[in-house]
Formats: sequence, structure tokens, C-alpha cells
Amino acid sequence: MKKLLLKINKGILFACVSMYFGTGWSLVFFQFPSAEGLTPDTYYDQFVPQVTRATDFFTIMTMVMMVSAIIMIIEHWKSVKKWFPIGVLAGVIVATLLTMTYIFPYNEQMSEGISQMAQLQEVLSKWMRLNVVRVSIWTFEWLCMLLYFLIDFKEDR
Repeated sequence: MKKLLLKINKGILFACVSMYFGTGWSLVFFQFPSAEGLTPDTYYDQFVPQVTRATDFFTIMTMVMMVSAIIMIIEHWKSVKKWFPIGVLAGVIVATLLTMTYIFPYNEQMSEGISQMAQLQEVLSKWMRLNVVRVSIWTFEWLCMLLYFLIDFKEDR
């Protein structure tokens, strides 16, 4: 039963890092190119409700990821494999700090309303650059889990 629960935990963590990975790259490839067409009159409906829902969902998911990574670290503490969940946990912490410190203030500005095109362009530009950094961190987290599974699979053969 313990082995099954540990496998489920790893699956949950991989699902979570995959959610961040997919959401992030979707943002970069599909949402960012549309940003130049946004105006003070149109950005709100295209941005604020989606970011608000994502923030609510990912706040809970981030806590799940931290617990899940810690469980994996404990499981593999005496093994080199501990470095993969340590990498994930470090990435989650850094991405969370980046989000709370630098990205949330831009989210708040957009939620409060931006009426000037120059300000909107500046806020969106900075927000997108910060999100590219965050997507890079999420990609690192995903690669940590992928490598863990590749190594784990190789050892099982």
C-alpha cells in the first residue's frame, strides 16, 4: 500500500508540473502574440477573469506540489534521486516568490483598470517578460520530473 501511495504522489507531482508547463507555454505561444492587439477598452475581459481563476487554482496546486515534493525528498533522502524533487521544490519556491513579488503587482494594476495605452503596453510588456522567466522555471520543474521518471524507469528494467 505504501508503494502505491508513493507512486500516486509522484504522479500527482508530475501532473502538477505538467499543468504549469502546459499553461506557461500556452501563454507564450498563444496569448502573448495577441497582446499587441489589446487596448485599454479590450484588455480587461481578455486578461483579468482568466488570471484571477488561474491564481485561485494554482495557489492550491502550488501547496499540493510543495507537500508532494517533500514526500518524494523524504522517500529518496539516501539516494541521488532526491535531487530531482529538490529541484522541483526549489523551482516552485522561486516561481512563487517571483509571482508574489513581481507579477502580482502587475495583475493588480490590470485588475484595477488601465485607461492609458502607453501604461497598458508598459505593464503588459513587463508582465510578459516576467512570465517568460516563470515559464522557464516551470520548464525546469517539468524536466526534473521527466528525468526522475526516465532514470527510475531505466533502473526498473
